[in-house]
Amino acid sequence: MKIVIVLVFGVLLGACTASGSPEVEDPISEPVAIQLEDLGPAPELENEVWLNTDQPLRLSDLRGQVVLLEMWTFGCVNCQRVIPYIREWYETYREQDLVVIGNHYPEFSHERELSNLEAAVERWGIKYPVAQDNDGRTWRAYKNHYWPTLYLIDKAGELRYVHIGEGRYAETEAAIQQLLAEPGA
Repeated sequence: MKIVIVLVFGVLLGACTASGSPEVEDPISEPVAIQLEDLGPAPELENEVWLNTDQPLRLSDLRGQVVLLEMWTFGCVNCQRVIPYIREWYETYREQDLVVIGNHYPEFSHERELSNLEAAVERWGIKYPVAQDNDGRTWRAYKNHYWPTLYLIDKAGELRYVHIGEGRYAETEAAIQQLLAEPGA
């Protein structure tokens, strides 16, 4: 019985991330050089319920801007640890045409309730747009499997960077800066 309890506890702890513990780094580090590949067109956002925006966002309407799309759920501790970095990037780069979008795909039933998502967005001080993805359409379109996962989409709508889990904050910020510096679509 003790083995079963230990296994269940281990599964619950690791439920939010890819296998193993993600590397958490000091966000204040040396500049990072990163090679960004073209990973193909980013799937369109199909969400209808949005917070912090007056209307649903569509990637086709965001051409000419860099998009950071985060797959998250508010109950995931790993997601909670990433939020301060995403908030900082949003504040730092939004005037330079970075659009940040949180795609909230629930892991547990209480995370499906819009009022609970609204409370979490308020509690975490999230000001950027958040889409409720209860049916998982956007989650599946990106073939996503883990919380949190960050996607960077360039000005032409091409997927250019993917990071699963916590950490690599300097690398992700370097990728944001590099994409912002690229010529427009």
